[in-house]
Amino acid sequence: MNTNQIKIVENKNDINAFHQLPFSIYNGDEKWVPQIRQEVEDVFDKKKNKYFSHGNCQRWILINQKTEIIGRIAAFINEKKAYSFKQPTGGIGFFECIDDFDAACKLFDHAKTWLASNGMEAMDGPINFGENNKFWGLLIENYNFPTYYGQNYNPSYYKNLFEKYGFQVYYYQLINYRQINDPIPEKYNQKAEAIIKDPSFSIKTIEVKNIEKYAEDFRSVYNAAWVTHDNFKEMAKEMAISIFKKMKPIIDERLVCFVYHNNTPVAFCLCIPDVNPIFKRLNGNLNLLGKLKFVILKMFVKISRVNGVAIGVHPEFQKRGIEGAIFSDLAKRLQGKSKYEDVVVTWVGDFNPKMQYIFEDIGFTVKSKMATFRKLFDENVVFERSPIINKT
Repeated sequence: MNTNQIKIVENKNDINAFHQLPFSIYNGDEKWVPQIRQEVEDVFDKKKNKYFSHGNCQRWILINQKTEIIGRIAAFINEKKAYSFKQPTGGIGFFECIDDFDAACKLFDHAKTWLASNGMEAMDGPINFGENNKFWGLLIENYNFPTYYGQNYNPSYYKNLFEKYGFQVYYYQLINYRQINDPIPEKYNQKAEAIIKDPSFSIKTIEVKNIEKYAEDFRSVYNAAWVTHDNFKEMAKEMAISIFKKMKPIIDERLVCFVYHNNTPVAFCLCIPDVNPIFKRLNGNLNLLGKLKFVILKMFVKISRVNGVAIGVHPEFQKRGIEGAIFSDLAKRLQGKSKYEDVVVTWVGDFNPKMQYIFEDIGFTVKSKMATFRKLFDENVVFERSPIINKT
């Protein structure tokens, strides 16, 4: 008989237990980097997370007979997105569990019951109650590749726990990699030169002092570029500003650029330094002392990797080689002139094969793979993968 007990996270002791569990799960795993406690807590803070204006979430811990914490999970409903699917779909995330299927079932069942009681008929996971640039997906291939900032990491047995419960892959998340100093294919350099010589185009790097202006430029291109996605929901101005302000402490102005046509933003490339080598030394806590340590460690810890967070091109300017022009321009700024050695594109969904083709054509290789899973509550319903975007 399973005597493990689920408890809602509702006080400081529960919150501490929620954050302490991963230190037990990953004890001795050198590849694991603790998630920043404050960033995780922001997800569950109604004053800080804008998604509470159109959704709700809940989280729980799992306790065994010895009063040990052996699992945790959160469930989310983003009302703007949930009802855009054939089956109203919520999500689960921040899942951690010992290698015990009964314990995992207890967590999954509890999240499923909460979601179903709120009108959901399916759940995706692991996802975030927020944007998909953090805390999104389950690592399923190449557990030895160093994780990047914001990436989920997990033991290999998690995949079995999800699949045994009945989750199926909704889409794969491909993590692309290349060396900074590897040459850009000549055809992209030529396209870059053509764009640079065209007086109607310009490529400009970000200025942090005008960060709200660039947040709005990002939003305008993002909303135009992703509108063809089957489940797209327009990004609000406040959300774009929030994303950029959260990144502000680690932004390197050389790594964020925009392409303008007659001074109108038509493309962007958003990259940040991979600060995981620093965060690994902070034990997941960016409190006042942690922030002081971060400032000091920035002077001594080598940051050699760039994280490609997002790239987008306005549909009217696609198929002109602008993506290649962006990478060619980035290479000119960094090759042989910076501390950076390699770049990781955080993930490209396999529902976007055209974007993946561009990265591979530029010289990226798929270094590891994650997955977003979906569980349909009615097992008689036919499961469908995420629809392909940019088909034409």
